[in-house]
Amino acid sequence: MKIVIYGATEIGCLLATEFFEECDITVIDKEENRTDEFDKLDISFIQGNATDIKILKKADIFNADVFIACTALDEANIVACLSAKKISGIRTICFVSKEEYKNSIELDKSRDYLGDFFIDNIIWPEELLTQELFRIVTVAHALDVENFADGRARLLEYKVKPTSEIVGKMVKDCGFTRDTIIVGIKREDLLFIPNGLTQINADDKLIFMGTSRSLDVLAGTFFHDKEQVKSVAIIGGGNVGFMLAKSLEVMKIKSKIIEKNYERCEFLSQELNKTMVINGDGTDLKLLNDEEIGECDVVISVTNNDERNLLCSLLVKQLGVKRVIARVSKVLNIPLFEKVGIDIAVSPKTSAINEVRNDLNEADVDILATVEQGQAEVLEITLKSEFNGTLIRDINFPVSAIIGVIQRRNHVIIPKGDTLLRDNDVLIVFTKAEDAERIKEYFKVA
Repeated sequence: MKIVIYGATEIGCLLATEFFEECDITVIDKEENRTDEFDKLDISFIQGNATDIKILKKADIFNADVFIACTALDEANIVACLSAKKISGIRTICFVSKEEYKNSIELDKSRDYLGDFFIDNIIWPEELLTQELFRIVTVAHALDVENFADGRARLLEYKVKPTSEIVGKMVKDCGFTRDTIIVGIKREDLLFIPNGLTQINADDKLIFMGTSRSLDVLAGTFFHDKEQVKSVAIIGGGNVGFMLAKSLEVMKIKSKIIEKNYERCEFLSQELNKTMVINGDGTDLKLLNDEEIGECDVVISVTNNDERNLLCSLLVKQLGVKRVIARVSKVLNIPLFEKVGIDIAVSPKTSAINEVRNDLNEADVDILATVEQGQAEVLEITLKSEFNGTLIRDINFPVSAIIGVIQRRNHVIIPKGDTLLRDNDVLIVFTKAEDAERIKEYFKVA
């Protein structure tokens, strides 16, 4: 696959790094925006502006498969995508930073008057981040939450407390709930797929897949006493803080927003009906104490500054907040946040990369989710007829992987060794990212 990327930004670098081993990558931007990171990759770099049709032709746009615009300027991204689409009909992915651009461009492409002059995929990273935060917040103590099969199946990730009854036990002896499978364990910096003899250690991050009902029981039995999130404090009233507060209002979760800018506070007060809006600095310890932030179930720091988010998170952690979530703009900072004690660090750029990765995948294999900053992937694979009647225990994967969920028409099945596979079953498979391609190839029976 040939991909043309317009923008030598951090997102552009992450995209090039993600795909250059399997794809032919060309990056377009000004030479002064080119960093040393691009020189480490086997890619082509063209100096110029992709809104210029001459530059697009120089990038061989007519023979490319996908055009991705991810500069810091929304207008340049939009014009470049429309230019590329007009001259070549190429599939276009456009990054924007403003809601109004996403809403105005995301048109119904089935209308006759649009013809073939449109942008295929509009990505607003902050919207994707908000959706991820909402999933995490609404499931108590979960480090990660992904929903499958219209919410009937889930992936949940939990950290094992040193006092947990499962510490020191083998997986087969833990008595995890029926219709639940443990598909992965993150131990320090190593992620692996366990078996029944794997011993669980304190501070392990356990990744489960199963039906939503069974995972609710699992969570209440092993990780919390059916605790529900009742109160949330959000530090930062920008787009993410605002959209998250609106979603929490729908769930009737008591919320507070701390925002430094007074005019923004006025806007939030007018738009939010049930959220308390506080004009102040999230790094002010006295303010945090006065507003009883330490009593909240979850605190989320989502300003646009990594250093401020880290400081706010450490302060509320000191006040005794059980779950602290921080927005991280620079993806490389995520491990740092986690090492100093922040429970969950999330990045809008990581969410956006996942969206692009799924967009580029073939029709019969989708990446539903990535786990632990891309170390593992959840694949959705439509089964071919050659596997009809095969027992799960007879599936011999070339690398470590687990079939966590089977969708069969309107039914969700959590498989066991004697489960029979059927033609057109949709498999939800968990595997390490480095092994994903071999799993895809395994199911591509000629």
